Amino acid sequence: MSDKPRSEKQWVTRDVPVHLAERYRADGLWGDVPMGVRIEDALREHGDQILRVHSLERPWEGTFRELRARALAVAGGLRARGVGPGDAVAFQLPNWVEGAVAFYATAFLGATVVPIVHFYGAKEVAFILRRTEAAAFVTAARFGRRTYLDDLGEVVTDLPSLRVLAVVGASDAELPAGAVAFEELEASEPLAGAAQVDPDSPAIIAFTSGTTSQPKGVIHSHNTICFEADQLRAMNSGGGLNNLTGTPIGHFMGMLAALQMPVLGGTEVNMIDVWDPKRVLEIVLRHKLATGAGSTYFLGSLLDHPDLTPEHMRYLAYVGLGGAAVPEAFSDRATAAGTSVVRMYGSTEHPSITGSRHEDDKRSRLYTDGRPLAGVEIRLLDDAGEPTEVGVPGEIWSRGPDLCLGYTDATINLTAFDDDGWYRTEDVGVLDDQGCLTITDRKKDIIIRGGENISAAEVEELILKVAPEVLEVAVVAVPDERFGEKACAVLRLAADATAPTPTVLRERLIEGGLGRQKTPEYVQAVEDFPRTSTGKIIKATLRREAATRLT
Repeated sequence: MSDKPRSEKQWVTRDVPVHLAERYRADGLWGDVPMGVRIEDALREHGDQILRVHSLERPWEGTFRELRARALAVAGGLRARGVGPGDAVAFQLPNWVEGAVAFYATAFLGATVVPIVHFYGAKEVAFILRRTEAAAFVTAARFGRRTYLDDLGEVVTDLPSLRVLAVVGASDAELPAGAVAFEELEASEPLAGAAQVDPDSPAIIAFTSGTTSQPKGVIHSHNTICFEADQLRAMNSGGGLNNLTGTPIGHFMGMLAALQMPVLGGTEVNMIDVWDPKRVLEIVLRHKLATGAGSTYFLGSLLDHPDLTPEHMRYLAYVGLGGAAVPEAFSDRATAAGTSVVRMYGSTEHPSITGSRHEDDKRSRLYTDGRPLAGVEIRLLDDAGEPTEVGVPGEIWSRGPDLCLGYTDATINLTAFDDDGWYRTEDVGVLDDQGCLTITDRKKDIIIRGGENISAAEVEELILKVAPEVLEVAVVAVPDERFGEKACAVLRLAADATAPTPTVLRERLIEGGLGRQKTPEYVQAVEDFPRTSTGKIIKATLRREAATRLT
């Protein structure tokens, strides 16, 4: 590992306008308390509370008191090896207790947490470590069929910033040169307590889900991430029950749901490292847990499962959905099954822009993405940069106390943010007369056929209504010499169902009210989609595959 002096790494972040920062503080939205200090206080205050890891490979159950002690020891081990406040500490671990310990230790140290989804490959991980100039990296020896040790040569080679490489679950004989066992860090002299650092400095660098060609590093300060955790807790989308988190803690939302929100609220932490619907249903009953939150994939997999019973539905009664489009047909189906659905809209950059609550009226809960949340402002602009009227689609710009500081690639900041603190989401939406926002599409997800824009979301929504044999659909663009682009509908079907032909699907869609020019020319059935860690369909992969196959 490197023995060079710590680099004075400073990411070039955007400046939050002074009047906005003053407002967020005056309104109590920014508390100016470092994330590590808040978490340590919560772990100490709720010392008897439980964290439970539902893993077949590495199960664990213990108290917050134990977690705090383990994290302070690891923080001490990192400090003894030259890692300090402002350094980047990355971890790539499944939903294991060591992931929680690594996260809390980094926060206590005042370093910047870099969570990495456990199924990212060596190329992506190497990119992230170099982009953040990571001073420490914590990884697993193996998980499932994957051996992470095999990737370390590619991952950490030519990384002069690296001071610590720690491995979970490896014997001494398996450790590569320069690496230490995670247990060795835990045997260190513990830190006395969480470091006091600038609450406006970087606390977390979260990388986007990978729907773009390269992951983008999104920088959140202690103030923005702590407000986000408080915002989500206040939404109470799980109906007040303890929640089982299946989203990876290496992903921004899994990290919030499992490692921050319940701890700050003093409630149980439950997480699972493999999303097996059958086993999840067993755990739900055994521990009386809510689950299924996040993208529709998680709830849908449970509602589809033959083991689902009315008793399970008591714990699936309240679910918050977001992170990907929530089709009306899915909302209707979940409601018919007995689940109260609320929808939220946000992104890694601005995590909670709009949302609804279970007490809201059915229309706004099920068929819109809700109203702007506390402290959040939105505006919809047309192509000329002018505000749109109610009912007229426009590109969504947002700002608020949970908006990030910017990207590790400062060049992106120039086009993503303006001088007044507004963030360009690149999503298209429409506001109704009740102030509710409905996302209609992403600008990059519009199919342009013969000069006419086709909303992929519009076509997907109608397919789910007119084709009951379809469980999930993604409509993507296919290059076409004549029209520029044509539409391809990629379908995941119910068991034993047969995909409709393009002609049959076109007739159903036209009968359902879709213009003929918007109907897909191609149809393909798949067993499952390529997905991000939150279950979101990776359309970039589908587009590449369709282009190769059909052109």
